[in-house]
Amino acid sequence: MQATTLDPGIKVVRAGDRLRTETSWLDSWHCFSYGRHYEPDNTHHGLLLVCNDNQLRGSTGFAEHSHQEMEIVTWPVEGELEHRDCAGGGTHALRPGIVQRLSAGRGIRHSEMNPAGWAPTRYIEMWVPPDREGLDPGVELADVSEVLAGGGLVPVASGVGHDHAVTLHQTQAVLWAGRLAPDEAVMLPDAPHVHLFVVLGGGILDTGGLAGAGPLETCDSVRLTAAGSPVFTARSGDATEILVWETG
Repeated sequence: MQATTLDPGIKVVRAGDRLRTETSWLDSWHCFSYGRHYEPDNTHHGLLLVCNDNQLRGSTGFAEHSHQEMEIVTWPVEGELEHRDCAGGGTHALRPGIVQRLSAGRGIRHSEMNPAGWAPTRYIEMWVPPDREGLDPGVELADVSEVLAGGGLVPVASGVGHDHAVTLHQTQAVLWAGRLAPDEAVMLPDAPHVHLFVVLGGGILDTGGLAGAGPLETCDSVRLTAAGSPVFTARSGDATEILVWETG
């Protein structure tokens, strides 16, 4: 089989241009088509199918519901998220610095609630497909606070066996996270598809010969295709947090 050669490309999606679902208890911004929002040319980037930026009001959340055949990664940003599932994981609390991978496999039911009576909670939920179907459903957590404190990009969910990361059942996907000091620079992975999401703060993405990046603000995202290893530099004055997916 002949390998497909990808044309280098970059697409910046500004925070305010994302699709949005807003209810009395949920404010959710979608990087890709999701739920009732459908755009035929905006369904994924590489293997990344969902990147939802969710905020739940106090004492609200997603009641028990089901998923199948999906690897779901949850990244808490603010507050606390109470997760309950039927796959033996029981009930546990997610806070910033704790990453969770839920393998839906043949089928799993779970709920996600904000246990605080008054404070909102914010978390990023991301989906990639597994590389094989029919897996046993399950949940894995990892506290990556200590390794994040060392700076740079840290693998937090990996299909290739990185230390400290939760395991993805997808060998062509790795999620990197970075809590960057002011002016700290990191090199993004060189992969067919890279998706950068600015969780907090901002910075500048230098893509070399590719035009169209430049300054990025909170909740901006960038879709890179065969773009080499661009450098992201956190802006001065405040800390910055980013999430970076590399996929085949």
